[in-house]
Amino acid sequence: MIVKLGYVAMSVELQQASPSQTMTFSQFSKIKDREAAIRKLERIAQSNLENCLRLLKHNVGNDIQFFRFSSRLIPLANHEELQEWNYMKPLRETLAKLADFLKEHPMRIDFHPDHFVVLNSLDKEILKNSLKTLWMHEALLKGMDINPEHRCVLHVGGGYEDKEKALEQFIYNWGYIKPDIQRIIMLENDDTTFTLKDTLYLCEKLGIPMVFDYHHHLANHKEEDWVSDWERVVSTWSHSPLPVKMHISSPRSDKEFRAHADHVDPEMFMTFLNEVKGSVPEIHCMIEAKQKDAALFQLVRDLKEHGGFKWLDQTNFVVE
Repeated sequence: MIVKLGYVAMSVELQQASPSQTMTFSQFSKIKDREAAIRKLERIAQSNLENCLRLLKHNVGNDIQFFRFSSRLIPLANHEELQEWNYMKPLRETLAKLADFLKEHPMRIDFHPDHFVVLNSLDKEILKNSLKTLWMHEALLKGMDINPEHRCVLHVGGGYEDKEKALEQFIYNWGYIKPDIQRIIMLENDDTTFTLKDTLYLCEKLGIPMVFDYHHHLANHKEEDWVSDWERVVSTWSHSPLPVKMHISSPRSDKEFRAHADHVDPEMFMTFLNEVKGSVPEIHCMIEAKQKDAALFQLVRDLKEHGGFKWLDQTNFVVE
C-alpha cells in the first residue's frame, strides 16, 4: 500500500509565502476610489496565487505530491457588496502558470472550504452563498486545469437540534444542487455532530466519496468501531478517479482533545496504518497539524526512526 502525505495551505518553512493575505470589507470601504479598492483586492489575490506557486515548488523539492490550497485566495470573493466584481478575469494568467507547473509536476490538489459553506441549511440565503463559494472553488480548479471532481471536502453541516432531520435536509437540498457542483464534493465526519456512520449514510445514499478523519472519529464516535466500517468508506471511492483520502491529526491534550496539536503522534498514525494496510493500493493522508509542512517533515523523521516502511522518496512510502 502506497502512502502519500500532504499538508494544509501554507508553509512554516518558507518565509513570506502566505496564500491567505486578505483585506476586510471595512478596509475596502475606507478606500474612497472604488475601482482602486477593487484593484487592490486583485493585487492581493494575485500575490496569494504567486505564493501558491512558490509552495508548489517547495513541495516538488521535497517530493510532496498532495497539497490543500487555502480557500482564502481571493479576499471578499462573493461579498454581497461586490457582486459585480468579476474576480476570476484578472487571475487567469497566474492560474495558467499554476496549470503549467502542475502539468510538469503532477500532484493531488484539493480544497477544504470554510465552515460557513453549509449544504444542509434550512436558510435559502446560506445555501445560496455556500453554492457561490463552491462555484468559486470550481472556477479556481478549472483555471488551473485541474479536474474539479472530488476536490472539495466539506462537513455535513449543522445538527439543528435534530440530527436525523439535518441529514434528511442535506438529501433534500442536494436535489437542488447542480451536478457540476455535486461532483466536486467529498464529505468528512466531524468532531461534534456527524459521526462516521452518519456521514457514510449520506455518502452511500448520494454517491459521495467519504474522507475519514481519524482524530474526529476519536473525539465523536458514540462507541462506533471504525475498523468494521473501513470497507464501506473505501467503497465510496469506487467511482472516483482519485485514491482514498483521509485526514490525520492529533489532540492538543486530553483537556483540549478536539484541538489540533502542532505535530502528529506517530504511534497514533501507525495504529491507523496497521489497520488499513492491504485494503487499498494507495492512500493519501492529509496532515492537519498546526506546524503544517514542518509537522509532515517531523512525521517522516519519526516513521523513519521507527523503521519497517519502504521509502519511495523523501515523503512517500510503502506499507508492506
